[in-house]
Amino acid sequence: MNFYMTFGTTDYLTDLRNNLENGESLLMFGEDNAVLMHETLEQSSFKSGKNFEVLDSNGDLSQGKFAVLNNIPVTDEGRPVFEYRFSQRAGLIEKEPGFAAIRVLRPVDSDTYVILTLWEDVKYFKQWQESKAYDKAHEKRGTSEGVDQKQQIFPRPSYVTTYYAEKTEQD
Repeated sequence: MNFYMTFGTTDYLTDLRNNLENGESLLMFGEDNAVLMHETLEQSSFKSGKNFEVLDSNGDLSQGKFAVLNNIPVTDEGRPVFEYRFSQRAGLIEKEPGFAAIRVLRPVDSDTYVILTLWEDVKYFKQWQESKAYDKAHEKRGTSEGVDQKQQIFPRPSYVTTYYAEKTEQD
């Protein structure tokens, strides 16, 4: 499965979305830009943007109203360790109220993986962050067993971006 993201103005991305022939797409809005996500078995018609291979997938993109993209740069040497960590994830997030979808995305043209989670509403994401399941999913973080402590695999810090299905005032 292939996953593509491109950024731009709402008008540009709406036109692009209207010309997509295959797969599923989702147009979302951030603080100062918009993103069009396209998942397909075929090549996308995107002329620019970010290309990914889907390593893990669960849920339906169309149900997502709030997207959280955890952007994680990983060195070439660190890719096997990082991918193994995500192949062993417990899958607890899928059982959370308001969960819509998850995609673990391997970059094709860069070093930045994306862990995309989609939620029915931002409140469900916040509830997930405060849940015991979240604590369990991240229990090794900050310990000697945690992948976050393997500094040689991360060339720079990760960062999070968020998007809404509709233009809204973000908190």
